[in-house]
Amino acid sequence: MHSLQFSVPLLPTSRFKRHSVRCASDRQQLFNRIAPVYDNLNDLLSLGQHRIWKRMAVSWSGAKTGDSLLDLCCGSGDLTFFMSEKAGADGKVIGLDFSKEQLSIASSRQYLLSKACYNNIEWVEGDALDLPFSNGYFDAITMGYGLRNVVDKRRAMQEMFRVLKPDSRVSILDFNKSMQPFTALFQEWMIDNVVVPTATVYGLAKEYQYLKTSIDDFLTGKELEKLALDAGFSYARHYEIGGGLMGNLVAAR
Repeated sequence: MHSLQFSVPLLPTSRFKRHSVRCASDRQQLFNRIAPVYDNLNDLLSLGQHRIWKRMAVSWSGAKTGDSLLDLCCGSGDLTFFMSEKAGADGKVIGLDFSKEQLSIASSRQYLLSKACYNNIEWVEGDALDLPFSNGYFDAITMGYGLRNVVDKRRAMQEMFRVLKPDSRVSILDFNKSMQPFTALFQEWMIDNVVVPTATVYGLAKEYQYLKTSIDDFLTGKELEKLALDAGFSYARHYEIGGGLMGNLVAAR
């Protein structure tokens, strides 16, 4: 473990206290390394479908105009920008991640895309296990491909529950750990024969080998529902999407 302080300029100046990031250093370094090609690889490997799945996740969150929203483990900001469009000029969106390189790219994209509503976004480097926000702060939370990578999933779910307002929802998109043999085999085949060879072209074969292990170690849909209920959520439902290759957990406080 080690501490890392945020060094990327924030837009606008942050109102939140900076926390040192406590996480598995190898995972943090991995996401810093893949940051420059992360978006290109997502497009290639999903044939652009990841944007559809992310819009679905945002819709399931219940985010609406004027809300205060959190995109947790925001990466380069795809879900954050979709949340920003939901919140509008009167809302506020926080994109939080532990990778300063990913946040740097997200911040640059905010400038380049220059949609008026994107002025409502603030980038915060932080720890999903120790969120720097007060209880009941957010109207909705999204998390895309992040829960699989946190070192303590139970703690992360408890933190999401803590910072959500009553009757609000969290929407968590990730790879689906399918119990259907054909889907599981196809997913494994895709990683071995498409994902890793494609990542090899970018010199990231070793980094994307980690993907297979992280999916194998992830929770099933039923286990994710139980995780949410044990954290205090009153309702939890896991939906299989993308032909069962992806999954989205929706939980209400």
